[in-house]
Amino acid sequence: MLPLRRWLLASLTLVGAFSSSAAEYRVDRNHSNLGFAAPILGGLSKVHGKFTDFTVELKFNAADLADSEIRAVIKPASIDTGITDRDEHLRGDDFFMVATFPEAVFESTKIEAAPGGYIAHGKLTIRDVTKEIDVPFAVTGRSEKADEKGKLETLGFIARATIDRRDFGMVWKHSIDPLFVGDLIELEITIVTRPRRMP
Repeated sequence: MLPLRRWLLASLTLVGAFSSSAAEYRVDRNHSNLGFAAPILGGLSKVHGKFTDFTVELKFNAADLADSEIRAVIKPASIDTGITDRDEHLRGDDFFMVATFPEAVFESTKIEAAPGGYIAHGKLTIRDVTKEIDVPFAVTGRSEKADEKGKLETLGFIARATIDRRDFGMVWKHSIDPLFVGDLIELEITIVTRPRRMP
């Protein structure tokens, strides 16, 4: 079977499993990850990190995407790359300026279907600078369990996007090697929702 046809059949099966109206999902932060990767040494390697303090408001209706929306609030002070001195530098004025701008926010303006999943069009605000970005994402799976009160539903999502840190005023360069830290930051976000009781 052709890959596109397989995807279409899988998508139709998944859509059919969802409710016909948008459901609000609570995100399980303990099992979700807001990660990123920054190229270093001219692309010879990457520094990986994540933000540990965030909230996500998620409404999703695969049958009617106009009824879906995403709002994520990230606390940049929670950045973790595994090296304390580097994290402190990233919190400072060269990068996130967390003392002045304690939150970064993404708000979707439109969600539409795309090959392999969906695209969330929206606005990302970092350091009080707002840019329009597109965030491709997909549903990684859906589980349904039953208890004495009825059915419980859990969803998984993955999203990937690339942003240019210079768009948000983060133009710092290493004094010895200006190419030491790259400009294009890869985002990888994995979300698991908490079990939601189905109507």
